[in-house]
Amino acid sequence: MKKDSIKKTKNIVFIGLFTAIVAVLSQIAIPLPTNVPVTLQTFAVALAGYFLGCIKGTVSIVVYVLLGAVGVPVFSNWKGGFSVLTGYTGGFIFGFILFALMCGIGSTFFSSKKLTGKAIALSLGIAGLIIDHACGIAVYAGVAKISLAKSFLTVSLPFLLKDVISVAAAYFISEELVKRLAKMGSYSRKTA
Repeated sequence: MKKDSIKKTKNIVFIGLFTAIVAVLSQIAIPLPTNVPVTLQTFAVALAGYFLGCIKGTVSIVVYVLLGAVGVPVFSNWKGGFSVLTGYTGGFIFGFILFALMCGIGSTFFSSKKLTGKAIALSLGIAGLIIDHACGIAVYAGVAKISLAKSFLTVSLPFLLKDVISVAAAYFISEELVKRLAKMGSYSRKTA
């Protein structure tokens, strides 16, 4: 019974920790005239998914979105509230949930010890990134009242290379963190 309690506490701590990491890295932002800033959110969301796995990583991002929705200033440039979710960046923020899920599926079900497992995990993360960008493009086009093609050229294409690099960096950093914490007996993605 005590072991289950410790496991639940660890899960809550890690979910909260990664929610906080996403919130903090969201504040490192370079504003742009498009109303979609350059941030480290993509890296943070991918890191949460890859490190925590599909369920806990997704829960962490859902908590982040819910905190922002109720007004906690966790979104970029210290913004919060439901109006952010219905604004220019709302599609990207909602897309983070599926993005984290895809990264988590990659890390949970595919071995990081095999090259094919690494390739699949990275591919799933990039697929999640594409889903996130698709959500962002669609919402931005609706809010800005422009075509999907123009929205893609404005808020997706300029960020794609940075975001793909962020996904790869998050994957390799999370695998190293999991490995080191597992050696210390502090963490296991499958059992935590």
